[in-house]
Amino acid sequence: MAEPTKVFLDEDDIPTHWYNIVADFPTPPPPPLHPGTKEPLQPDDLAALFPMGLIAQEASTERWIEIPQPVRDIYKLWRPAPLHRAHRLEAALGTTAKIYYKYEGESPVGSHKTNSAVPQAYYNALEGRMRITTETGAGQWGSALAFATQIFGQTCDVWQVRNTYESKPYRRMLMETFGATVTPSPSDRTDAGRALQAKFPGTPGSLGMAISEAVEEAAKDSGASYALGSVLNHVTLHQSVIGLEALKQLEKFGEKAPDYLFACAGGGSNLAGIAFPFLRENIEGRASTRIIACEPAAAPSLTQGEYRYDFGDASGMTPLLKMYTLGAEFVPDPVHAGGLRYHGMAPLVSHAYHEGLIEAIAVKQRAAFAAGVEFARAEGIVPASESCHAIAGALDQARKATEDGASPVILIGVSGSGQLDLPAYSEFLSGSMLDA
Repeated sequence: MAEPTKVFLDEDDIPTHWYNIVADFPTPPPPPLHPGTKEPLQPDDLAALFPMGLIAQEASTERWIEIPQPVRDIYKLWRPAPLHRAHRLEAALGTTAKIYYKYEGESPVGSHKTNSAVPQAYYNALEGRMRITTETGAGQWGSALAFATQIFGQTCDVWQVRNTYESKPYRRMLMETFGATVTPSPSDRTDAGRALQAKFPGTPGSLGMAISEAVEEAAKDSGASYALGSVLNHVTLHQSVIGLEALKQLEKFGEKAPDYLFACAGGGSNLAGIAFPFLRENIEGRASTRIIACEPAAAPSLTQGEYRYDFGDASGMTPLLKMYTLGAEFVPDPVHAGGLRYHGMAPLVSHAYHEGLIEAIAVKQRAAFAAGVEFARAEGIVPASESCHAIAGALDQARKATEDGASPVILIGVSGSGQLDLPAYSEFLSGSMLDA
């Protein structure tokens, strides 16, 4: 019989619980600190920005947290997501490796971000918080939250990093189609935005700047909440549905666990989502998967940052997080992978890296897009700019395996579709793309 090209699961196989890696870390991760007292953060310290349902998840040490049925019902629009065997890519490479990829591009907005946007909107709606503010880089998260909030009858204000607001107009149009108000950041709408423009004249913006504006706006409105698309514990928790499904799907392919897992890493939600369930297999001795975070060379927080407490935003308005950071005021070059242009890394991903449980590489922009084009021409899917970094790392490993005469199993997290990234691909194909 011919080997299958992809494996789907039934809707009944959508996970009933999110997986929380905190329960299984050999050493507990450092707590977030109050920016004023420098003492560990208490739940009440976050109440102005987040509903209690999400605050409880942020601090939880429980291994499994039940997914509310209304959230699972909405997940059915795109979950379970398929796991593909990349037969054509393997043939194009002439590799001895077996390559699989988990594809999140079939979600309503074309990325993994809906996995967290829907529960965040849900928990806010439960508490009557009907206005949500947020930031977005490439527009994937902003689109996901715009989609999720309209389901629950909420309004959504998005501050989009100015560089991608200008270079990815279709992302803005998608957010507006779902009813969101989109503002380029830094803007004149907030004190933080005005101060950042004065401090960094002509800046292309950054996720840290956009976070500052969204947090300020939410803090001023008692009926509003702030939502973050990556970094925080509850976001990585929601994304665990990716890896939980992939574990079952690899089994259907006859695989126990991959030898290598590659995923892109900016704030850390996509990496954590696919990798943490496999990291649990490693910790409990059932597997020995090498997990590689693939970050952009323009924002190499893991490979070049310091592991210390830092603000999550550019204006110092957020709690202090123990993470790998390039500094809260670091403004990455305006590369096309806007979702990865962040100065820090999720505290749980940072902790895993610090403990030697995962690895990291930095990928230059042209190498990432070269891999994305190679993937697209073989598999027929144009990957998101961010995912190209993971694909580049995986293809390098596949080529090395061939040179070594090895046949490892490689799993790639493809976090979304690149259909709205085509201007970036055009720039690469024309030869005008710079690495930074």
